[in-house]
Amino acid sequence: MQGFTRHTTGGLLLALALGAASAQEAPAAVKRAIELPPSADLNYELQARQRGFGLKGEAIVSWRAGDGKYSVSAVSKVPVLGTITDDRSHGTVDAYGLAPAEFVEKRMRKDPTTASFDRDAKALSFSESKQVYPLKGGEQDRVSITWQLATVARGAGDRFKAGSEWPFFVAGRRDAETWVFKVVKREKVRTGLGEVDAVLVARQPLSDKKDQTLEVWLAPQHEWYPVKLRYTDGDKEQIEQTLNTVTKR
Repeated sequence: MQGFTRHTTGGLLLALALGAASAQEAPAAVKRAIELPPSADLNYELQARQRGFGLKGEAIVSWRAGDGKYSVSAVSKVPVLGTITDDRSHGTVDAYGLAPAEFVEKRMRKDPTTASFDRDAKALSFSESKQVYPLKGGEQDRVSITWQLATVARGAGDRFKAGSEWPFFVAGRRDAETWVFKVVKREKVRTGLGEVDAVLVARQPLSDKKDQTLEVWLAPQHEWYPVKLRYTDGDKEQIEQTLNTVTKR
């Protein structure tokens, strides 16, 4: 189980075993139409497989938005082991969408790590490294990015269509890198809410991690909440979350 506790996270699978990013400059800031999803608590079924070993559990996500601020917490739990990850992001909302102030990632038996977005100094820094990036606007972290996707999708309307691409600069534990999400298609997804019409969005392969895939299914008829997420690392690992329940707050 150590492999899973090392790799799995509650950040809607987005702070997974994605490794250290190659040092790179943040892209130019892009302003997009935005509309935040309503505050909600979401409960997901978690299934993971690594080298033939399977694990099941749950991911509990709390999303809050209002008064120009947002916060999201994501906790992963499995039987016997208990809480294996507890990840949090909070900040404000600006012309670019979510504007994180701090991203904290806590893994079982390890001290938390922090990515700090200093808006006054316009600098992104990390507790685990000396890497610093200039803040240009629109930067995300591995917890906020899923909700930024939903926020942009809600605001984009017909522009969020198959073939369209949406780049974001995303901070992890030690550094940050550009993630480009491509809208793939619409398809039905089985969830705890029943069969749901969803839009599949896939992160384009990274140059140094071509075997890693990250897919997010957003549900337009359910406020564009993420109803399913899947991370795959070739034949070595797959982690999947499927929505069981959602309660608006």
